[in-house]
Amino acid sequence: MANSTLTRFFGGSPGPVLLRLIVVSLVVGLILSALNLNPLDILNGFRNLIERIYELGFDAFNGALRYFFIGAIIVVPAWIVIRLLKMGRGEA
Repeated sequence: MANSTLTRFFGGSPGPVLLRLIVVSLVVGLILSALNLNPLDILNGFRNLIERIYELGFDAFNGALRYFFIGAIIVVPAWIVIRLLKMGRGEA
């Protein structure tokens, strides 16, 4: 019963699966070493990517807010003048 649970978990007999995992780990480690890549560097790079995307979102929000205020400097006074002119003519 315990063996069938392990077999289901590993997707096959545990011995050969563990041997394949060891061989694949060695091959991947060799390739990463040849490329001068460190798993911690990969994790740090991913973390930096997430931080930059997060910051870009807030930079975009700040940019939109800036454009809003630049536009509001023109639009709000123009709207006030138009409303005052309409009130003066009795169209309000």
